[in-house]
Amino acid sequence: MADPRLFRLRVSFVKQGRLTLLSHLELARTLERIVRRAGVPFAVTNGFSPHMRIAFGSALPVGVGGREELFDLFLTNYIAPAKILPLLQGASPLDLMPFACEYVEPQAPAVSVAFPLSTYEAVLEGGLTSLVIPEVVQVKRGKKEKVLMVAEYLRGDVEARSAEDVEETSGTATPQTILRFCLEAKPSGTLRPDKFVEAIMASTISAGGASSELRSMALTRLNQRAL
Repeated sequence: MADPRLFRLRVSFVKQGRLTLLSHLELARTLERIVRRAGVPFAVTNGFSPHMRIAFGSALPVGVGGREELFDLFLTNYIAPAKILPLLQGASPLDLMPFACEYVEPQAPAVSVAFPLSTYEAVLEGGLTSLVIPEVVQVKRGKKEKVLMVAEYLRGDVEARSAEDVEETSGTATPQTILRFCLEAKPSGTLRPDKFVEAIMASTISAGGASSELRSMALTRLNQRAL
């Protein structure tokens, strides 16, 4: 049960650049160090091993960036958002920079529960003549293999548009394809966006829908939102 004496601050931040390579555990530890360096009055848990009262949004796979990531921090004292944001920013690296914060009710649902929908953007090197969305995605975890039905997690259509990237060395333009899609995280599990993109590329290439070799260049979560 949430402690009504505490103040729950929801912080929005970016995860980009080299820091997209942080695992979720490494990200959590880094954010805790940022809060400590900022000198804000964070609350701690009770028990034999007290730790910072901080809660994170749904985890991103290693290598996936985020433009609007979230974490909740419980404070023992109220500090105006306009004052606390510069403190957090001053303690943060550029590639993990907070850009907004606001207070929410202590009893509000956790970020991972309140915002199960995530919109992603993938940048692929290579052009498409057609886009093939697989019906299933096979995921291997050790010796176990799990088959996920795409329709259970994909919300809406996968949007695709073409773009060009000019190479500095040769001055030639290489075709790029930008995909945008929305996945829903469920209590029973989720479809990893990187595995979904890999499956799309494999299905498209297999069906002859790619005009050139496809390669994933970048994958970013644009936002998280409610149902």
